[in-house]
Amino acid sequence: MKYGINLLLWTDSMHDGLIPVVETLKDMGYDGVEMPLFNPNKELYADWGKKLDAIGLERTAVTIRGAEDNPISPDASVRTAAVDAMKKTIDCCHAAGVKLLAGPTHSALGEFSGCGPTADEIKWGAETMRQAAEYAATADVTIVVEYLNRFENYFLTSVAQTVSFLGEVDHPNVRMMYDTFHANIEEKNLSDAIDAAMPWTKLVHISENDRSTPGQGHVAWNETFDAIKKTNWDGWMVVEAFGLALPAIVAATKIWRKMYSTEDQLARDALAFMKTNVDKRWK
Repeated sequence: MKYGINLLLWTDSMHDGLIPVVETLKDMGYDGVEMPLFNPNKELYADWGKKLDAIGLERTAVTIRGAEDNPISPDASVRTAAVDAMKKTIDCCHAAGVKLLAGPTHSALGEFSGCGPTADEIKWGAETMRQAAEYAATADVTIVVEYLNRFENYFLTSVAQTVSFLGEVDHPNVRMMYDTFHANIEEKNLSDAIDAAMPWTKLVHISENDRSTPGQGHVAWNETFDAIKKTNWDGWMVVEAFGLALPAIVAATKIWRKMYSTEDQLARDALAFMKTNVDKRWK
């Protein structure tokens, strides 16, 4: 198993002020970090690839799509913009040595139509994602699709929908991630959902029901880790937690109160929580 943490706990962009943070995460015992990749800058991410190599940290990345580059838009020019945005993001991944690009890249975050996905939207989304996947294959990057809960999107809100969408895309460079926060809201049976997800899953987000320290809320963690172990899955477990440091992230995640002592405390406790649960099941 590899252990990572999403840097959105500290930042929504990469800058040199993060160096002490990532050095501390390395000292804690993390294998890697998940970098936010919202403003593609190939030179910046190439530089961060070198910085993280020197520190000894691997990396994944996370991105989103918005209204201006919505992959399921009825406007063909907007869908083209989605492909172009994904290509620029993939270029940054390649420059930084990122193999897994996570996030809700299937549709625009926070955009709603008033109903569920239509057949046309599924077709447009699959076509757009397939084009991005073909480009990702040339960069040795896998797009790891994240389904979200119903309050953040309407296109993919469950394991079943996501697996079906992957079948429509039908490309080896598109797989999925399993996020314990979204699953806690949307899945009727976590064990069944995990069993269906794991054959397609490249990354698991370990996220508490209140987005704070994993293990200190009410996610069914024993059921979750037991079900993952049952499938003999072995990959990236990445902590995803949010705080109040960044106004843009606060607005997007609807976090209005601080629910942990410090970011270091959360990171340290989360890593210990993951390792304890994995060690007693995988060893």
